[in-house]
Amino acid sequence: MALDLVPAWPAVGSLAGGAGALALAWAIREHRGRPGVDWFLGVFAAQATWCCSYGVGLLVADPTVRAALEATMWLGVIWAGIAFLGFALEYTGRSDVVRSRLFAGIVGFGLLSSALVATNSLHGAFWTEFARDPAFGVETVSYAFGPWAYLTVAVETVLVASAVFLLVDTLLSYGPLYRRESAAVALSSLPPGFALVAWTLELGPVPQLQLAPLMFVPHMVLDAYAFDRAEMFDRNPTTSRAAERTAIDDLRDPIVALALDRRVVRLNPAAEAVLGVDAETARDRPLADFLELPVSVGDATDSGGGEPGVGEPEGGESGVDEDAGGGSRETVRIDAASGTGKRTYAVSVSRLTDPNGTHVGYTVVLSDVTERERRRQQLEVLNRILRHNLRNDAGVVHGYGEILRDRLEDPELVRMADAIERRAGALAALGEKAGTVERLLADSDPEPTDLRDLLRSVVADARERDGDATVELDLDDVDRDDADADADGDWTTRVRPDALRAVVENTIENAVDHHDGEGVERDDGGAWVRASLRREAADGDEGGDARFVLTVEDDGPGIPDHEVEAVESGRETALEHGSGLGLWVVAWGAAAVGADVEYADREPRGTRVTVSIPVVAAE
Repeated sequence: MALDLVPAWPAVGSLAGGAGALALAWAIREHRGRPGVDWFLGVFAAQATWCCSYGVGLLVADPTVRAALEATMWLGVIWAGIAFLGFALEYTGRSDVVRSRLFAGIVGFGLLSSALVATNSLHGAFWTEFARDPAFGVETVSYAFGPWAYLTVAVETVLVASAVFLLVDTLLSYGPLYRRESAAVALSSLPPGFALVAWTLELGPVPQLQLAPLMFVPHMVLDAYAFDRAEMFDRNPTTSRAAERTAIDDLRDPIVALALDRRVVRLNPAAEAVLGVDAETARDRPLADFLELPVSVGDATDSGGGEPGVGEPEGGESGVDEDAGGGSRETVRIDAASGTGKRTYAVSVSRLTDPNGTHVGYTVVLSDVTERERRRQQLEVLNRILRHNLRNDAGVVHGYGEILRDRLEDPELVRMADAIERRAGALAALGEKAGTVERLLADSDPEPTDLRDLLRSVVADARERDGDATVELDLDDVDRDDADADADGDWTTRVRPDALRAVVENTIENAVDHHDGEGVERDDGGAWVRASLRREAADGDEGGDARFVLTVEDDGPGIPDHEVEAVESGRETALEHGSGLGLWVVAWGAAAVGADVEYADREPRGTRVTVSIPVVAAE
């Protein structure tokens, strides 16, 4: 046989396995301190102890020394599995388990087993009937395995299998990122593991010969590949798991993970603070013990719902808050454990799935909207004052101003009465704009809207409201008559009609109302406005996404730069110019329909406003 050419080949193979373990330990020593490295050094120490003790023992005939080397070999068996599991836990980002009571119990088992193997001569827990049984020219021994030997091999097999499972799970969870490293290390443990079990069960033609130390040679080859070729410790799954954990734990929003039966699986620190319970206490208890959701978890995530809701906790209130425009928002009020009083949280419930897309639970996110709700309420009150009190009082002032103007004869007093009437009208218009803002903040569904019809309607209203102003209308029908254009719906887009109308109305209204009577388009300098509408493809490409472009030009005094800059940057500013609120209405309305607004000076005088409106299929 080829093996006969190598004298004492079982000893040579065993010592080669030990030498390989020491060489790899030396190679990775510079990575100490990185996740898993220290534990892997422990694995190599155990493997070197295992292989070298067994290899040297195969060359020793003295029964006392041979028994001592066999006991030392068992120490390597005991601690190899424990160290390998510690490596797998830390390498895959589960170092918290290493510090748990469970792992402490595993280490305790190792210490107890070490003590029992060292004192085996007193009780025979590991072996009895120890005797020489040479084979292949080496000093193999045979003995009857004791109950603790079988238990040790069983426990070590479970530990190694658990470590392999963690590495395979990493391979499946993170895809190609750590595939080579995890696969190499997971596979490397199989040859010696199977050989150890076969020896313990006395399988094979030479049951007294343990082949596990020899099987550490291919084991070392795979480990060497992981360390060198795959750069195992330069990048490891701990980074990904830490990122996942940080992404949840560092969020300021409370997050609760639920199992399918609505029992708590995990709370992030923010949720612990808000609900007033620590994660360990809450785990495996129904969420209803701590928090009542405004809707059933199943209803919030599944079509058809039909799943039971949750109960009401002590100190919590839930419901549906009405938005300014009649819409609704699911919120819950919680008496915060931090002592900050009741806070309002918007509730978001989503399905939790595994990498295969299987539904495994739910994620509940609570977003603190207390300040937003307070501002919303303040805005509603302000709007109510502007729309009702201000409008009504302005109407009274406007009426008395008309009466005074008609009855007074003194020109100076007539001028003052006229100013009162005009300012009262402006205040009433401001109240109307406040109502428009309130409607824009409310949610409403988009509808098919014909832009030409809308523009014609707004221009007609502007002409009727101010008969002295010249409001021109220029519609680009793409070289077709109205009948053809109407027939194919070229001028229809699916948007919120109220928001789009607010944009068009306020753009034209600002140009008319704030004209100073010193224009250049009319001989008398009166108000002049031109509204034009055209359709164009993106970047001039016929196949691109088309947009409608509304342009409103005037020859007025222009809009102050600071007001345009404030609206474009989103900063609040004092409404020093009367057009200020109108500009905000245009900005908010444009945002609601996805339009872009640009302001530019017009030569020789005036302003040009360009509104680019997306074309959304009416279907």
